[in-house]
Amino acid sequence: MSSNPINGNGSTTQFPDLARTIAAGSASAGQSASADDSKSWFEAMAKAWGNALDQQASKVTALSSKISESGGDTPSVMTQLTAESLKMQFLSTNASTSNNAVGQALETLGRKQ
Repeated sequence: MSSNPINGNGSTTQFPDLARTIAAGSASAGQSASADDSKSWFEAMAKAWGNALDQQASKVTALSSKISESGGDTPSVMTQLTAESLKMQFLSTNASTSNNAVGQALETLGRKQ
């Protein structure tokens, strides 16, 4: 087993607060992003974002089904669907941006070593 402090595979990690934050965010989405499930903190972060996006997509799908199947196209439901869709867009954009930024930082770090 590697004791690389960058990816957290060893007994110590350079990013203990980040790993804890990602795991807590993922757990609140009903999933686990522990070290057992992920090979690195970067993978755990990506899984946590994926879990958050899955949860939000479920909300959007449920509201969309409510409108299409039961004729629930009331202004309140339409507004709620719009809000949840915008939240999905926000989460998706931020997930992509954070994964790209961290990936580029790790790439740069790898080139310097």
